[in-house]
Amino acid sequence: MADLRQRSLAAIAGAAAAAALISIVPKFEGTVLVAKPDPVGIVTACMGDTKDVRLGQRFTPQECEQRLEARLAETAQGVDRCTPLAPMAWYQRVAFVDFAYNAGVRAYCGSTMAKKVKANDYAGACAELSRWTYASGRQLPGLVKRRAIERAMCEGKTQ
Repeated sequence: MADLRQRSLAAIAGAAAAAALISIVPKFEGTVLVAKPDPVGIVTACMGDTKDVRLGQRFTPQECEQRLEARLAETAQGVDRCTPLAPMAWYQRVAFVDFAYNAGVRAYCGSTMAKKVKANDYAGACAELSRWTYASGRQLPGLVKRRAIERAMCEGKTQ
């Protein structure tokens, strides 16, 4: 089953982007096998998963891997719906999908970042990542670090 989901993610995002996402998201999110509130109180489990997660719910590492692949595929599809036919490089795609996975597809779709992607202003879109370092009104060091890495990736400085 996991292989099918990986192929789906690879089919949606491309093989290089899928491999990068499967690798970097756990580094940012960590792995939580028992659902608990994140730093701003959102109940989260596995590798940043909030969909259909209840406080105290338990997961195996294999379930977390499957959930990550499924959520990343959903997120990549959401990014595609908001910025259809955008001719982005695979590493830009990774940055935008990672952002949307963390902040939400709705946040990505409503952002100036997505508007700039649609206008083929990738330099401007990548720069927008640096603005998204706040959660519940406070700047979080983890988001500052994550957005800096996403921006560097988006700009092709790291891959």
